[in-house]
Amino acid sequence: MIKQKVRLQELAFRTQYAELKERVLAEGKLLAGTPGSLKLREKSGYPHWYRCYYSVPGKPKEEHVGADHEQSALHAMQQKMEFSAWVERQVRSLRQLGFQVADKETARVLVELHNRGLFSGGLVLVGTLAYMAWLNELGIISASARTHDVDLARARTLKLALPLSFLETLRNTDLPFVPVPALDPRQPSTSVKLPGAQALRIDVLAPGRPIGAPIPIPEIEWSAQAVPHFDYLLAEAVPAAALAGGHCIPVRLPGAGRFVWHKLYSSSVRTGFPEKAAKDMQQATVLADALAAHEPVELLSSWNEAPAEVKDKASYRLALLSQQSALPDNLRAMLREAAIL
Repeated sequence: MIKQKVRLQELAFRTQYAELKERVLAEGKLLAGTPGSLKLREKSGYPHWYRCYYSVPGKPKEEHVGADHEQSALHAMQQKMEFSAWVERQVRSLRQLGFQVADKETARVLVELHNRGLFSGGLVLVGTLAYMAWLNELGIISASARTHDVDLARARTLKLALPLSFLETLRNTDLPFVPVPALDPRQPSTSVKLPGAQALRIDVLAPGRPIGAPIPIPEIEWSAQAVPHFDYLLAEAVPAAALAGGHCIPVRLPGAGRFVWHKLYSSSVRTGFPEKAAKDMQQATVLADALAAHEPVELLSSWNEAPAEVKDKASYRLALLSQQSALPDNLRAMLREAAIL
């Protein structure tokens, strides 16, 4: 594994991201797809306004705004479209500055989950998308991450206004998601994906054992895969944002320190997937180095709260990385001082 040097974004760029996130968190529901344009058309003999936009690439749609005389509805839509266009420009600028931005299909999924209240209800974004979001939150410049997976986690019953169907929610994105059959045909599906070998896949995860066992989530009419020690990972999830497509989407993330230690733990228990274990170690090392430099209390306090098994596996991985000279000097020094290494 190649040792990466952590670099911090300039203060002006970190401030630009923070202002974008602050405005998006206060916005409420977001417009799906492109900002679009307004067109006046006849409906039942009367003029009506429509927002014409692309829901996903290559999928034009129309959204009814209101009759021509309903000026309040028209004004509200104009404001939302102007805000959406502003966000799109900000995200484009941040991408050019080295911030982590996921693709448009991922954006469509995250916007839908946000608008349905799933993140505010307790759903947590994990995996590589969470890693990308934490790099942005901390203002860290690192190699651009790419993923075809959206990993979602649920620690406890989601607080939703009304129960909803997870599968129907995803199909409402205009993307043709289908359930991924479980290896055991008697078990429920815990994942959905788009057609194609390299297409977007969405996995739902939850604390439990044995790894991969299905766990019912009745409030979204779906099931999750059990993952050991996810209760630790998700215990202190925080509001944050994810950049994807032309959007900045409010999400919830695991605490950054817990994310580091659970990634190191996961890398040591993955069997048969060396490339995924290597990615876990790389992400954990980059994020740990950033925390050691800028948020050491977060890294150390999350270590103190980690279960014994997580500590054992993480320590083993850290020792191997240290032997391979794959740990950044600043991180190695802090770990030794804290008697972790």
